[in-house]
Amino acid sequence: MGRHSRNETVLEAVPEAPESNDQRRQDKPRILLPVLAMLAVLGFFSVSLVDPHGGAYAGMGNPGATGNAAPEGQSFEASAATASLASSRDAWKVIKPEPPKPVVPPAAPKSSGAAPVAGKPDPGSAKAIASDLVSARGWGAGQYDCLVSLWNKESGWNVYASNKSSGAYGIPQALPGSKMATVGADWQTNPATQITWGLNYIQGRYGDPCGAWGSSQSRGWY
Repeated sequence: MGRHSRNETVLEAVPEAPESNDQRRQDKPRILLPVLAMLAVLGFFSVSLVDPHGGAYAGMGNPGATGNAAPEGQSFEASAATASLASSRDAWKVIKPEPPKPVVPPAAPKSSGAAPVAGKPDPGSAKAIASDLVSARGWGAGQYDCLVSLWNKESGWNVYASNKSSGAYGIPQALPGSKMATVGADWQTNPATQITWGLNYIQGRYGDPCGAWGSSQSRGWY
């Protein structure tokens, strides 16, 4: 070739310097990263195509059992003070507990009005008259027992029993005693008149002698 002019620039090929070991190490990660990313994408798609529930289950099963022995579906139950949750793999539902039954205190025993057995009265006595009059009204022996206990408490079956503070008089302690005149004028001395009036009063107010005896027990009077 001829000579170059002064204004021309002569370009000569400069040989490339050989790559050092450090440069080769830096280039390896750049190549591996795309490869690893591609493998991760392929792995993700392969996992998505497989049934995530096949061969595995949650529960307290036999640790040595294989995946083929897994039960169908998954379920669990959780309970709380107000409600419990029953859940499965396919559906769930809320089960409300039954409300506690109210505690009903036992009822206080009611007085039956029963009285101690009075026994057979002496013939001709005021109690014998009362026994006949009680039977005539269709009341049983228990009603006679209640009547005996009631008037034992009120007057001791004394025809002349008188309460000076209240004015009550006679076997039934009529208040005032003159009320018994509606049965007979001999109300002050005749036990039959007093007993008849007393039974009329008891039947009209309490129904029977045991009702009057029960009232006397709870209130102290009848």
